[in-house]
Amino acid sequence: MNRSRVAAAAAASLLALTAVAAAQSSSAAPSPAAGQKNSEKDQPNGKVDSLRVATYNLSLNRSTEGQLVRDLSTPDNTQARNVAEVIQRTNPDVVLLNEFDYVAGGKAVDLFRDNYLERSQNGAPAVTYPYAYTAPVNTGVPSGFDLNNDGTVGGGDDAYGFGLFPGQYGMVVLSKYPIQTENVRTFQNFLWKDMPGNVMPTDWYSPQEQDIFRLSSKSHWDVPITVGKRTVHVLAAHPTPPTFDGPEDRNGRRNHDEIRFWADYITPGKGKYIYDDAGTTGGLNPSEPFVILGDYNADPYDGDSYQGAINQLLDNKRVVDPLNSSEGAVEASQEQGGANLTHEGDPKYDTADFADTTPGNLRIDYTLLSKHLRPTDAGVFWPVRSDPLWRLTGEYPFPTSDHRLVWTDVSLR
Repeated sequence: MNRSRVAAAAAASLLALTAVAAAQSSSAAPSPAAGQKNSEKDQPNGKVDSLRVATYNLSLNRSTEGQLVRDLSTPDNTQARNVAEVIQRTNPDVVLLNEFDYVAGGKAVDLFRDNYLERSQNGAPAVTYPYAYTAPVNTGVPSGFDLNNDGTVGGGDDAYGFGLFPGQYGMVVLSKYPIQTENVRTFQNFLWKDMPGNVMPTDWYSPQEQDIFRLSSKSHWDVPITVGKRTVHVLAAHPTPPTFDGPEDRNGRRNHDEIRFWADYITPGKGKYIYDDAGTTGGLNPSEPFVILGDYNADPYDGDSYQGAINQLLDNKRVVDPLNSSEGAVEASQEQGGANLTHEGDPKYDTADFADTTPGNLRIDYTLLSKHLRPTDAGVFWPVRSDPLWRLTGEYPFPTSDHRLVWTDVSLR
């Protein structure tokens, strides 16, 4: 998230089942509510050999509550049409959307599918996602404390996660395959202090604040999806940007531990301390395949991340990094110059087009796989300027988002 820039139906024989979580902002576990969308889609029979997964911070966040629903209520919103076209042209089977405002009941998700994804955009084939999962997040939920220590209580910086209203910068998982809604685990209410060896700045937060501070700035979700005869766990998150603070580095430290949460969750013996919103403890069974998706706001070489933040995943022995790349990222780095010229990381792996002065373009969006899975192809939707599709990424002010869709093709054999 770059806060400086915030200011066709399915065939009649198919059922599109939408799974959305009931609103909750306290310690109570989310209660997903299922609703029908169009007609029944049977679970795919037989073996599925491949899967395309993707993550996309599409910046469909809005500055006021309810605005996203208004914008998506007609098929005419330019930004929504553009981000929908990006998804149509990459056509992932499963995609995590970051910065999509949470609306109880899944109304915004349904509008985005009905009015945009399921309608051809500029000749791109329409795409149908019969299954979706969304749930409440911590952004904009008042904490009741002065978390930024400015002498007043209230506003986005004093919420459990930065946001101007509850649900801003939310998340959505869209899938062509059935989501096991009853087995989803959410970790919205996990407390930062309950992570052993955390790097919380305890000299910044009072003991009372430490007692209520939630680790996840949005949420962490384990969303199991049935792909043929297998279950693949989508581990979805969007850690806070490691900026917008001071020398205490409270956001950088939180970002580090939000990333560490998944590293511990997937590593045998390290996730025993973890509890979900339903009170179930422990991490992921090591026999279960997973994909880690999201905007993690951490580059392995450049930017403002707390030391080694994303390397907790990239260097994990249970993780495969497909090293998504694009020619457009290289071109943008060369053309824009500035901070990009001082970066240590290879620009072909960049996934976000940030300010040229600082921090420059970064690799912060990831599709990481478990050792059970094998990447067969991977990329970043970042066309070069001479490509007609460059109009979908462009340059600031962006026609879509300052992030690029990142995708990986996975062999399930």
